[in-house]
Amino acid sequence: MATVNRKIGILGGGQLGRMLIQSGIDFNIPFKVIDPDPSAPCKDLVDGFVNGNLKDFDTIYQFGKDCDVVTIEIEHVNTQALRKLEEEGKKVFPQPHIIELIQDKRLQKQFYQKEGIPTAKFVLTENAADVAAQADFLPAVNKLGREGYDGRGVQVIRSEKDLTKAFDQPGLLEKLIDFEKELSVIVARNEQGEIKTFPVVELVYHPEANLVEFLFSPAQISIEVEQKARALAEKVITKLGMVGLLAVEMFLTRDHEILVNEVAPRPHNSGHQTIEANITSQYEQHLRAILGWPLGSTRAHTPAAMVNLLGEEGFQGEAVYEGLEEVLQKEGVHPHLYGKRLTKPFRKMGHVTIVNESAEDLKTLAYWVKDKLKIKA
Repeated sequence: MATVNRKIGILGGGQLGRMLIQSGIDFNIPFKVIDPDPSAPCKDLVDGFVNGNLKDFDTIYQFGKDCDVVTIEIEHVNTQALRKLEEEGKKVFPQPHIIELIQDKRLQKQFYQKEGIPTAKFVLTENAADVAAQADFLPAVNKLGREGYDGRGVQVIRSEKDLTKAFDQPGLLEKLIDFEKELSVIVARNEQGEIKTFPVVELVYHPEANLVEFLFSPAQISIEVEQKARALAEKVITKLGMVGLLAVEMFLTRDHEILVNEVAPRPHNSGHQTIEANITSQYEQHLRAILGWPLGSTRAHTPAAMVNLLGEEGFQGEAVYEGLEEVLQKEGVHPHLYGKRLTKPFRKMGHVTIVNESAEDLKTLAYWVKDKLKIKA
């Protein structure tokens, strides 16, 4: 018998938590949320909103004590408090030791290497001098071991003249991959070990902000590559032994090899389109997984595209949405605004899902929406 009155505590009150709560309302699930921003997007969606530091042991421990299940919408949280809650019998998903692994890109890469999961070649570095000593390894990507997020903590170092960009902190140097496409697979696993993957999607990144700008579903790839990518995502979540939802970002190389780039143990930007385009959304699937319910069908009932709405360069302040009425006139176009009052350059302010049976029309509409709908101040 499925119990629907178990209180779920979410660490992080941003847009991912907001959409998770919106999905949970359908099941009458009670939520509690903690976020350092007193005006976080989740604030007005729950009775139990706590304004607090996600990295403070006592704050997180006290927050989780009256929850039945604790989950995250961001990885940068105090895992020692989560470990203590887990030891005391609370359900914490994803499990704290997995969050710790994913918090550190160095540990993450070593895990792939140990478990035979294909990934780009890499070397660990302690500081900028270490990076400079690896000039023969270039071109490469220098990544901070910890605290990188949404494109921050990543520098492309193509040649020795770029070495001034290197991080003077522990990190890694990863071979720059000449890829054909960037792909993502959302995979879920519940406590019973049931696993389901969503169809593979294709990502297009903003050239400067290193953020996803467009997503197209399904990815324009062969059936063989689709099967290979989904199987690889299943392998990663199985090797982790993780309960919850995992986004597995991948490179498809020009010789059709698939390499795991990074993972995120939570709902993810590359699964937003599932709200409109799939039988079960990634948010409902995450809830099903962490509550021990049967996983839902991941089948897509329509092709879709997703456009990230980022704050325009040169604008900071109270958000104004230019072009919204024009966008709303188009059939199959569905905006999601995240409730963030203030905009700044490249801040994620919302997304737009577009559904259309034609892959070509999807692409045309996606670029039209990106050009038409602007967030200014």
